[in-house]
Amino acid sequence: MLVAVKVERVTLDTSTNRFVVILKDEVHGRWLPIVVGSTEAQAIALQLEKITPPRPLTHDLMKNLLLSLDVQVTRVIVNDLRENTYYALISLKVNGDQKEIDARPSDAIALALRMHAPIFVDEEVMRKAAVVEQRETPEMNLTPEEEREERVEELSLADRLEQLNIELRKAIRDERYEDAAKLRDQINELRKMREKQE
Repeated sequence: MLVAVKVERVTLDTSTNRFVVILKDEVHGRWLPIVVGSTEAQAIALQLEKITPPRPLTHDLMKNLLLSLDVQVTRVIVNDLRENTYYALISLKVNGDQKEIDARPSDAIALALRMHAPIFVDEEVMRKAAVVEQRETPEMNLTPEEEREERVEELSLADRLEQLNIELRKAIRDERYEDAAKLRDQINELRKMREKQE
């Protein structure tokens, strides 16, 4: 299944001095941080800001070549994540035929923005790497005694989860996206542990 996303912004991760492009799934409130090179970050940021350089940059050249050959970019998909490396496909329509070209996500995104093509992320990639801001959930209707028992059983695990959630929100606020991704992984592991205990 594919999830439609939009490029929310390009930012500098202050903890690593690396650029990160943020893809936002507005339906489910998830975002996917992808580390990109400075050149690609600039190409994406220029397009987001609708700034036209005096001479065509690499992605502008790609756009001009495709348009001159009457090739349409129908969509871009971030389709895989292996060993902390994202993979993408650019779908092209050439003389009525569909073709898919392997690409780095940064190049695919920069081109998609210029060609006004939709951007998607495979749901499996979202499950592996997307960050979801934690929302408060209402307590189930338990008796006071049941609540106390539940609190005693899960106190240390709940405390650790709460601390990690606080750290995750702080990392997001401070735009430390790699730290946020690591914290998200720790939270997911603790949740799995809790599910096994239940």
